Amino acid sequence: MSFGNLGLSPQLLNRIDDLGFTEPTPIQKGSVPPALEGEDVLGIAETGSGKTAAFVLPMIQQIEKFRENGQHRKGAFALILSPTRELATQIQETIDDLQIHPKVKSVVLVGGVSQHGQVQKLKAGVDVIVATPGRLVDLMQQGLVRLGTIEYFVLDEADRMLDLGFKREIDTITSKLPRNKQTLLFSATMPDSIRTMSEKMLRKPVLVELASKSHNKEQIEQQLYLTNRPDKKDLLLHILENPEIEQVLVFTRTKHGADRLCRHLVKKKVKADAIHGDKRQNARDRALSDFKENRIRVLVATDVASRGIDIQALGHVINYEIPNEPEIYVHRIGRVGRAGLTGVAISIAEPEELVDLRNIEKHQKMNISEIKDHPFPQTDKPMTATEKKEFNKQKNLIKLAHIKSSRENAKKKSTHKRKNSPKR
Repeated sequence: MSFGNLGLSPQLLNRIDDLGFTEPTPIQKGSVPPALEGEDVLGIAETGSGKTAAFVLPMIQQIEKFRENGQHRKGAFALILSPTRELATQIQETIDDLQIHPKVKSVVLVGGVSQHGQVQKLKAGVDVIVATPGRLVDLMQQGLVRLGTIEYFVLDEADRMLDLGFKREIDTITSKLPRNKQTLLFSATMPDSIRTMSEKMLRKPVLVELASKSHNKEQIEQQLYLTNRPDKKDLLLHILENPEIEQVLVFTRTKHGADRLCRHLVKKKVKADAIHGDKRQNARDRALSDFKENRIRVLVATDVASRGIDIQALGHVINYEIPNEPEIYVHRIGRVGRAGLTGVAISIAEPEELVDLRNIEKHQKMNISEIKDHPFPQTDKPMTATEKKEFNKQKNLIKLAHIKSSRENAKKKSTHKRKNSPKR
């Protein structure tokens, strides 16, 4: 099937041809025709499957039809919700790439940057709002955004939005949307929470569900290194001695863990940067740009932040910490082996992560090949339940002591500042 069979306008087909796209992806084949007919769509497909164009193409065509009929809108036609700033920016880039004349006016509403420029674009009038839930609710509460004119509503990466705790914001947003609207919900996975959300939001949706990439692993070589927690950083440096690893995306579970690992790599003369939700937008943009332009070799990322990273020729990913959900592992290793290329996914596991590792292997219905010839073999045994409880207790005590110390230091600084401030 070609793009010409999807029901797209000649102008859009010409634009797609200019961009060099020859054949729609499976999610586009399944989603575009019903979306053009005004039907609700529930799409289950992983990151990198072409979901963005699957909802952007019908949206642009519907806006085009309004203009051809001489209709003038008083507000935005479409709202696209995204879980992260990176993904929101990527969506706008896709809109810009697929533009036809006259151009679709869009605005990206995300946190971490000043709202002034965003508000000015809203006041000038836009066709499409691309937003993260937090910033959108904030602007709604200020009376700067009204959603009464929205006719085309998209929730992208819905599972990740729920993981980030945006359910309350989503409920607030959807309560202000018109009842008679078209809704497209896309998710990488289909847990009960997404099933419940889809039943609540969608009207007789067309289901487009793609098989998980975990069932098509031929292009991804998976390797496993077993080691102990204190040796993980040294083992990572040992792995990076391989000259074939020209660029690599390294995954950690937490934001603080990403920062700590990045600092260690830089200290060891490895060109690296970290990307996660606590970083300022300009810092995240710079890290992504440096990675895409080969100015850094290693990008350390959390799972949420990595959703905005789309590099077709990436050859390696490393799971520095094993995820506790098999689906997350599948998303991580899916960053390589794209566009018909091969890739290598390396996992470094300590004893406490063996249970998660076995769950991943069970999910994939295959064992991951272990690399035993390395200088940091695993010798420790997993903690018993009692030992783990005591370990977590001590870790929490250390954390609380650190928080208390930070508060006391902040209080001392504040007191010192008041004492030394000039009297009026």
